[in-house]
Amino acid sequence: MSLKVIGSGFGRTGTMSTKLALEELGFGPCHHMVEVMQNPEQPAHWAELARGTEVDWAEVFAGYTSQVDNPGAVYWHELSIAFPEAKVIHTERPEDDWWASYDHTINRFWQNRKVIALPPPVQAVFDNMDKILMQGGDAGLDREAAIAAYRANNARVREVIPADRLLVFNPAEGWSPLCRFLGVDIPKSDFPRSNARSEFWNLFGGEPAAA
Repeated sequence: MSLKVIGSGFGRTGTMSTKLALEELGFGPCHHMVEVMQNPEQPAHWAELARGTEVDWAEVFAGYTSQVDNPGAVYWHELSIAFPEAKVIHTERPEDDWWASYDHTINRFWQNRKVIALPPPVQAVFDNMDKILMQGGDAGLDREAAIAAYRANNARVREVIPADRLLVFNPAEGWSPLCRFLGVDIPKSDFPRSNARSEFWNLFGGEPAAA
């Protein structure tokens, strides 16, 4: 099995909804950050990447048909080369909406990570995610820096990935553009809506009381 779909969008751009949608369309299992937290075979691959070791991407994503969200999205360019037949879905939303969601979830997590009581295996995962996602900063980003990174990634994907291989996708658009791009029928069910702020914090035992 190899990846048929590569997700290049930042977290909090509807990646969980897109994961659920891809799985409903037959492109599952879909890799996502929750897989690194819950699949015991996953952390070792990302520990190697955090150490700067080259990996076999086919081994990293063995058993997965698609990938969205970090940490995989950090390596979208490498994955687009490793899986040349895969299509690229770039989840994106208006930057002010993205920042509002990111700041109250992922960014706040990094600002509070040292005081959140995480189980040791999960703590180890995020020690490595710190090196992969935050480059050792481990303290979150201010609005200007975060939006600059968001804009740069959005622009880079458009620059690098050929238009016929790329779908820039806001999950608020629903099934139609996604199904058309993947060449599959539109399901009768509603498009999945998931990963609200409360769902995010439930993964870590609840939202911190203070920033």
